[in-house]
Amino acid sequence: MVKEKHHQLRVSVAFALVYVLWGATYLAMRVAVEHIPPYVMGAARYVIAGPLMLAYCALAGRKIAITRQDAMRLLAIGILLLSIGNMGVASAEQYVPTGMAALIVACVPIWVAIIDAWVFKTRRLSLLGITGLALGVAGLLALLWPRIVGTHLDRLEILGFCILMIASASWSLGSVFSGRWRLSVDVLTASAWEMTFAGIINTLVALLTGGFHKATWNSHVLLAILYLVIGGSWLGFTAYIWLLEHVPTPKVATYAYVNPVVAVYLGWLFLNERVDAFMLVGTVIIISAVALVNLSKLRTLKSIPAEQELSAVEPAG
Repeated sequence: MVKEKHHQLRVSVAFALVYVLWGATYLAMRVAVEHIPPYVMGAARYVIAGPLMLAYCALAGRKIAITRQDAMRLLAIGILLLSIGNMGVASAEQYVPTGMAALIVACVPIWVAIIDAWVFKTRRLSLLGITGLALGVAGLLALLWPRIVGTHLDRLEILGFCILMIASASWSLGSVFSGRWRLSVDVLTASAWEMTFAGIINTLVALLTGGFHKATWNSHVLLAILYLVIGGSWLGFTAYIWLLEHVPTPKVATYAYVNPVVAVYLGWLFLNERVDAFMLVGTVIIISAVALVNLSKLRTLKSIPAEQELSAVEPAG
């Protein structure tokens, strides 16, 4: 009885870490990109997080050596997820409120379902999934409606929306590849390599674009990056991995419904971002749409590989 209560407590703490820490990464990224270019932030975050996580895996006795095929696949996934997807979100947050960015990114599971069903044709999109897809479109329309019917459109905000769509598509494609490709290392080590490769790519992009010369380092930036490394990439990620091993996957997947809500709340609380009726309605519709799509996938598959679930981590995180 005591052991069971202790286990339940650990499960509750792990869920709290995943729900809150990942939801707060949107706020941390927004704070960072106000002072440094997105790819400088991404370089600092993943150059620190990736190698240190690799070191942890090695000390824990996990296999970290990879084959040439592993390296090419992990590089491709790292670029799609963390150098285009995650950095796209950070770039868009220069022009789009954090809560709205999180809600648009929340549609990633819908993108994944579309790619699986209509590009690779590995799954059939059921009526439930199609309903979720339609709801997702309706949610995005509700979210953006004041801007669609407005007398003038902010070009930078439109740019931010376009970047978010590209970032979401890239993250989704990387997620699909992550689920299809088999590797010789476990999922924690694979993610550490992906962060390491992304850190190198992000550093190269920052150097080529002169990003380091444009950066203004201050305590806010350092705290934001520290949070992204520790809270987003280490604690949140480790809690997620632990949950996948101890809790049914459908329950773990509920983080995708909670993170946007946390992001919207923190944006309102700390950045005075406006939360109007359209955003509230859009939030409800989008989260419902994602829930329907996830439910349809669970009904059509007997089992879902852990790697595929893992790849849904962090369009923010």
